[in-house]
Amino acid sequence: MWNHPNFLTLFRIAAVPAIVALMIFPNRACAILAAALFSAAAITDYLDGYLARRRGLETTLGKVMDPVADKLLVSSAFIMLTSHDWIPAWMVCIIIGRELAVTGLRNIIAGKGEDVSASWLGKYKTGFQIAAAIPLLIHYPYFEINFQAIGYVFLLTALVFTIWSGVDYFIRFRRLLEI
Repeated sequence: MWNHPNFLTLFRIAAVPAIVALMIFPNRACAILAAALFSAAAITDYLDGYLARRRGLETTLGKVMDPVADKLLVSSAFIMLTSHDWIPAWMVCIIIGRELAVTGLRNIIAGKGEDVSASWLGKYKTGFQIAAAIPLLIHYPYFEINFQAIGYVFLLTALVFTIWSGVDYFIRFRRLLEI
């Protein structure tokens, strides 16, 4: 149950309150620290799955907590960015709303014995959300690089993949929905 991949997932969850605490104080030092911690936590998203599959250490805890950790990390960062008016709240509402809707659908899918693995669209969605969050957390210009603008471009792309992958999930599994 408790193995290296699960510890990486739990690290990602434990990083969330620290990132939120750093983002309470919107200054350059805290922004850089929050972005660095977010980046380290995001890297564990890849590593935990890789290690679990490679070493045969897949567990039910890991399969359940990995997507929860991803959603906590990204959603918390986006909520804190919204609290400083660094990104529009409506985008965050769409992103978090999709996450909640798809999580509910995935529970239905799993309950019916179907595969709930993330699709390639879901992987792109997560990748672009992470790619958006890092420069948006940095926020301030450094070396004449406008990190806010870079992050916003990634955020718009993430929004497209967020909507696309959400619609795709519901279309692919509509037969399991009892309406």
